[in-house]
Amino acid sequence: MITIQDVFLQFYSQYKKSFAPSSQQAKASRDITGCRTAVLGGHISECDECSHTVVHYNSCRNRHCPMCQGINKVIWVDKRIKDILNAPYFHVVFTVPQELQPLIYQNQELLYGLMYKATAETLFELARDNKYLGAQIGFFSLLHTWGQDLHYHPHIHSVVLAGGLTKHNKWHSSSKKFFIPVKVLAKKFRGKYLYHLKQYYHQNLLNFYENAQAYRNPKVFKNLLDQCYAKDWYTYTKETFSGPLAVVQYLGRYTHRIAISNNRIVSMDENTVTFTVRDKKSDSGKKTVILKGVEFIRRFLMHILPRGFVKIRHYGLLANRNKKTKLKLCRKLTSSPAYKPKFEGLTTIEILSILLGKDVTVCPVCKKGKMKAVRSVYPRPYP
Repeated sequence: MITIQDVFLQFYSQYKKSFAPSSQQAKASRDITGCRTAVLGGHISECDECSHTVVHYNSCRNRHCPMCQGINKVIWVDKRIKDILNAPYFHVVFTVPQELQPLIYQNQELLYGLMYKATAETLFELARDNKYLGAQIGFFSLLHTWGQDLHYHPHIHSVVLAGGLTKHNKWHSSSKKFFIPVKVLAKKFRGKYLYHLKQYYHQNLLNFYENAQAYRNPKVFKNLLDQCYAKDWYTYTKETFSGPLAVVQYLGRYTHRIAISNNRIVSMDENTVTFTVRDKKSDSGKKTVILKGVEFIRRFLMHILPRGFVKIRHYGLLANRNKKTKLKLCRKLTSSPAYKPKFEGLTTIEILSILLGKDVTVCPVCKKGKMKAVRSVYPRPYP
């Protein structure tokens, strides 16, 4: 199978001849190319019965590496299971118009943060309105920045608890449909985002480079805002869930997803990379896209998040400060069953053994002894 790591090993040096990666992009590239290789070091395990030895190289643990997300996702979802309520949940997606994309890309930390801020204010404000729900809700949001073909497409996924606490601490649940019309959501989100964007502009918080330099002129910037106010922003709800456990299973599909996974890579030659994208018009539901290897890497690296950026954010009833008070009360009011995380307190090796359905410490040769770490393998310099 061709992997993202294979693509970087073949084309990253060519990419650097034409582009200057940021420090975070360069770090992600080094991590992906070195993941589970001698570059990162590791340890040697030996069977205590037959002396069979195996070398285990370290993972890079970079959140953009496709080889490092599996167990992180499983552990994260397992921790969330104790917070799930026996109540309706909906998946809502908030997008911004294409006209804002250059500005957002050049001010990622600030304007990604604004996407979360505008989403939260929109949901809180409309949920408190008695016309819709009249209660405080809980939700978590996460940012994705890509489309299927790896083009830049920042948008927010929110999983929203469609019920909440009234001001009298009573539980109020929504109907089977999402409690806020999507057109109302989109209009409110548009207003919130553009209002704060205008404030950032007047406070000189925005950077303007290359094709966005024209926005330094207030008239040009105002024209951009007018164009965005005139557009209908694309906001929509996705499928609902058939019970609390279905919510947990669904979360893992989104929380630790990266721009493209290894299983979408079809092939690679000396110049190009071929990968699959969804295509509703095709009988198979997918089609293939062929990109130059350097262009593939350029698009992939557009989705590397700023250093320390918090991708998954919890709000309202699901915020950490409310878990022992309001969320606990909601669990009682909704008669929510107690789900105990099955991985709590376990080591990574123990978790892997559960996931694979076998003891991974058992010697693969004699099947009797245990593999135990006997010495370290020190990292090698990057080539």
